[in-house]
Amino acid sequence: MLARQDVTVVNDTPNSQPSKNDHARSFDAAAHVYEESRPGYPADAVDWLVPADARRVLDVGAGTGKFTRMLQGEDREVIAVDPSPQMLEVLRDKVQGVETLLGTAERLPLPDESVDAVTFAQAWHWVEPGRGEREVARVLKPGGTLGLIWNSRDDRVDWVRELGEAMGSNDGYSPSALAEHPVGAPFEGGESAEFGWVQRLSRPGILTLVRSRSYFLVKNADGQAETLRRVEAVLDRHPEIAAAGVIELPYVTQAYRFRRG
Repeated sequence: MLARQDVTVVNDTPNSQPSKNDHARSFDAAAHVYEESRPGYPADAVDWLVPADARRVLDVGAGTGKFTRMLQGEDREVIAVDPSPQMLEVLRDKVQGVETLLGTAERLPLPDESVDAVTFAQAWHWVEPGRGEREVARVLKPGGTLGLIWNSRDDRVDWVRELGEAMGSNDGYSPSALAEHPVGAPFEGGESAEFGWVQRLSRPGILTLVRSRSYFLVKNADGQAETLRRVEAVLDRHPEIAAAGVIELPYVTQAYRFRRG
């Protein structure tokens, strides 16, 4: 587990409100924390999201490669794009055989019609509406797939809802998650699927997971300490969830796929 001082404070002005860019940039300071704590994805969700015959797949907002590594296959080339050099440095250390490129959804460093599928794991909500869709359509081959996937804590479970409230997050499960970040033209219609599963963590692992979230990273030092105190209090109120020394944190993975016409 990383020590408390290993997380760099992004916003240390008590009354300032962090912007969307502040949230996005906060991951630069926490790439290793992100890799250590964030959950992966269920294999059946990945299989559903990306066609088996997709030979060249682009993972945008790849971060440390949590999703990227699951795209790899014997006959598949995978390319990872992210705006953070720090994130890509960790990805290169953890995932072998993947080309890494600096870029964003709005400016992809690839030629026209060059990939069979484009994926966004925990990343579509950072994309500028309109520009992102047009740029993804540009690099996709006709008939190619745009796949979006999110992990959400299943806060229909009481203690998980309390955990989210203590963290100050609003990223728990919602049956209409895509409604807040819709996909526009030239992608229409689409399909969706949900997959339930659990991430197994220690108590320190839960705290490290909290430290990996952008809404934690942009807090000032006092705000971070208070958040961790509240999370510890939730865990203290529910000793039964770690009876065997392992906390099973339930998730719902929501996946959405669209075809380029």
